Amino acid sequence: MRPGAAGTAPRIRVLVVDDQALIRRGMSLLLSVEPDMEVVGQAADGVEAVEMAADLRPDVVLMDLHMPRKGGVAATREITLLLPHTRVLVLTTLDTEEAVFDAVRAGAHAYLVKDASEDELLETVRAVHRGEFRLTAQIARKVMDQFRLLVSRSEDVRASAQVTGPAPSAIAPGAGQARAADGPADTLSEKEERILNLIAEGKSNKQIAVTVFLAEGTVKNYVSRIMEKLHANTRTELAVISVRQRHEE
Repeated sequence: MRPGAAGTAPRIRVLVVDDQALIRRGMSLLLSVEPDMEVVGQAADGVEAVEMAADLRPDVVLMDLHMPRKGGVAATREITLLLPHTRVLVLTTLDTEEAVFDAVRAGAHAYLVKDASEDELLETVRAVHRGEFRLTAQIARKVMDQFRLLVSRSEDVRASAQVTGPAPSAIAPGAGQARAADGPADTLSEKEERILNLIAEGKSNKQIAVTVFLAEGTVKNYVSRIMEKLHANTRTELAVISVRQRHEE
C-alpha cells in the first residue's frame, strides 16, 4: 500500500515554485497522482511564491533557488518568517556549499538536487511535512564543512580577543563572530544537549515537552537559549550542528 493511501488524514498541500514551466508542470503531475498530496498552486519566481504562499498557506513549498525577480533563498526566508508552519523543501540544480548553506540559514527543512529519484522526492515531501529535516549525505557534508569553517573562524576570533582584547574594527561583521568574542558562552548543559538531539530528530516543541517532562513554553526558552549559544538562526541549523557534533565524536 502506498504511503497515505489509508486513513482520512488531510492531504499534504504543496506549492511548486520553479521558473521553468516544464519542470513546474512535471513536478505538479508527479505530486498530484499521490493519494496523500495535493498541488495547490504553481509559482514562476520568488515574488509569486511569497504572494501565493501567503494566500494559499501550503503545508510544503517545493522551492527552486535560481529564479528571476526574487531568488529561492530570499523567498524561503520570507515564507518561513510569515508562515512558521509551512515547510520549504529546496529542489534545485545548485549544490555548491554557498547555495546549500544560504538555503539552510533561510529556514529550508530539506535540500535536494534535481537528479534525485522520484521516490526520494516524494518521501522527502512526506518527511518535511512530518516536521523532519532532510539532507542527502552529499549535501550534509557540504553544510558540515561550512559549519566547521564558521566554528574555526569563531575560535580564531575568541583566541585573538583573549590575547589582545576585543577589536571590533578587525572583526568581520556577523552576529556569530560578535557573540564568539564575548567569551565561551556556547557550552550546553545536559538538558540543552538532550533538547538539541530531539530537535535534530525533527521533534516539535510540543513533542519535546512531552519527552523531557517540561512545559512547552519552557522548551521554547531552551530552544532560544541553544540558538544563542550555538549562533544559529533556525531549527534546521541546530539540527545540522547536532549531526556535525555526532559525526566528530
